[in-house]
Amino acid sequence: MAKIAFIGAGSFGFTRTLVRDILTFARMEGATLALMDIDKERLEFITQAVKRIVKEGKYPAKVVATTSRRKALEGADAALCTILAGDVDVWQHDILIPMTYGVDTNVGDTRGPSGIFRALRTIPVMLGICRDMEAVCPDAILLNYTNPMAMNCRAMQRESSILSSGLCHSVQGTAMMMAKWIGAPYEEIDYVCAGINHLSWFVKYEWNGRDAYPLLRKAMKRKKVYNEEHVRNEMFLAMGYYVTESSGHNSEYNWWFRKRKDLIKRYCTTGTGWNPGEYAYILKEYRKRKGSWKKAIKDWLKQRGPLDLKRGHEYAASIINAYLGGEMFEFNGNVPNKGLITNLPPECCVEVPVVARRGALGSVHVGSLPPQCAALTGINVAVEEMAVEAALTGNPELVYQAICYDPLTAAVLSLAEIRRMVNDMLRKNKPHLPQFKTVAF
Repeated sequence: MAKIAFIGAGSFGFTRTLVRDILTFARMEGATLALMDIDKERLEFITQAVKRIVKEGKYPAKVVATTSRRKALEGADAALCTILAGDVDVWQHDILIPMTYGVDTNVGDTRGPSGIFRALRTIPVMLGICRDMEAVCPDAILLNYTNPMAMNCRAMQRESSILSSGLCHSVQGTAMMMAKWIGAPYEEIDYVCAGINHLSWFVKYEWNGRDAYPLLRKAMKRKKVYNEEHVRNEMFLAMGYYVTESSGHNSEYNWWFRKRKDLIKRYCTTGTGWNPGEYAYILKEYRKRKGSWKKAIKDWLKQRGPLDLKRGHEYAASIINAYLGGEMFEFNGNVPNKGLITNLPPECCVEVPVVARRGALGSVHVGSLPPQCAALTGINVAVEEMAVEAALTGNPELVYQAICYDPLTAAVLSLAEIRRMVNDMLRKNKPHLPQFKTVAF
């Protein structure tokens, strides 16, 4: 029977969903589910939850829990990664320090100064997971949910022999959202989406074989639709192709929406572009939720009545099933650019259609992105390539140079101001960046 390892299993809601979906497949209903987390209390809670799912589903699965990553991975056929390298007391400064310099971000987990510093902390941990897998389960597949997705996957795919891909909800979520806007049943939609994580483009979007973009442009004229995705809809009207991930995220990846307070007020205060203005508010809300998570978990564990064990829409379960010899499954994944997108750099991490099958992932050739899409995507790839190199080599100058080319930062700050900001961020992160022998320059 298969063994599936969950690294960072204490992500209570996510792990429950993944386990539920995995066990609906006949070839995995008797799997060993190895739950690993460094937080013993969270690990105990998720172990109770998974055992309840197994019991109610009457599955022959085995559940084991450990704080040892290598033990969880030993002999695994697949591993799922949902870690966070550092909590809010660490990553708050990824947003707070740039904000003092006028670089106002909304989410800060994918790119820009905030995403780069998250990558600097996370990449060494991700490579540690890969090294463990190379030693104890070299033929297993690694599916990553941890951000910053593209930089983490680029580092792993460059430095490790482990077969890996990164998974994100933004492609299918956006495709479903657009289908709703044009009044189309989702099952009648066909699309090709390609680019990089959180910045992929629907280069084809059809309803029953006909281009659906004219219908989408018509939908933009409805105020409710336009305001639901203010930033992305503006980008669509300008670029002619729709981009993945929410407006809040995308407002950080370009020059157009967050460089002035009046622009933030105009474009980033409705729908998924919502911005609370002061990060202190986010910190307060996070800590409030952090203090109530135990109650929410205990309430779930105590709830009576049968659980809903029907399969959901997480890709990971279907990918693992295909990798173990089940039905082939197509998804959008994060993989090395081996000629897949011809106008993005070779080997960079791209998000393209992928087919999972027994023992392999087959990436689909897309060709070139439209030039207006490739321009924005390419500059973000260049930044990510420098940031990954910095994370691997411990070179602080490369951190600075990467952030110099970040579109939002460059729209707000001079080179000298960027250097001061980066030095401040390096000093604040010093305990979490062991690969950097010097942290300021």
